[in-house]
Amino acid sequence: MTASGEPLLEFLDVMRRLRAECSWKASQTHRSLARYLLEETHETLEAIDTGDAEHLREELGDLLLQVYFHAVIAEESGEFTLDDVAADVVAKMHRRNPHVFAPEGEERAEGGDPAAINEAWEAIKAAEKSRSSITDGLPPGLPALLHADKVLDRAARAGTPLDPAGDDLGSRLLALVAEARAAGIDPEQALRDAVRARLSP
Repeated sequence: MTASGEPLLEFLDVMRRLRAECSWKASQTHRSLARYLLEETHETLEAIDTGDAEHLREELGDLLLQVYFHAVIAEESGEFTLDDVAADVVAKMHRRNPHVFAPEGEERAEGGDPAAINEAWEAIKAAEKSRSSITDGLPPGLPALLHADKVLDRAARAGTPLDPAGDDLGSRLLALVAEARAAGIDPEQALRDAVRARLSP
């Protein structure tokens, strides 16, 4: 199964027409749409958790709608276009995957193991971002477990690992996140799975 790209171009035309002919859509801004982007992201996560491919297909469409909506708004104001968004992420994938896309004049490296590939990705990303602290660039609205996971990861990479030891609840939660990291487990996903399992009949 391959993608032709035609439905994506048609979808862009649809969004442009809706902005021009639908008063509700014409009135929306990046800020007014933020809540819908968050809702659709969580609904997509739910579809992934259920393992329902049809549900996931639908929710990915709704998520794609948000991406196109924001891109068309930006296009109208002359900020950027959907092509700019796609070109930026293509360039990023080339930069951050040198094992696949070798820089011009260099030989492409072997794929390597997933852990090494992730390490290289994070190193390239950190160099690009020029962070002054381990929390730079972390969105304040991240779920607490995911935020803790990111901070522990960055601290370890910086050579200043955090000590989660402590008797208070927060420290014990942080220690569990550290335990999950050591086991290669996503603590956010693990908690969602545990809650869902206990709600299942």
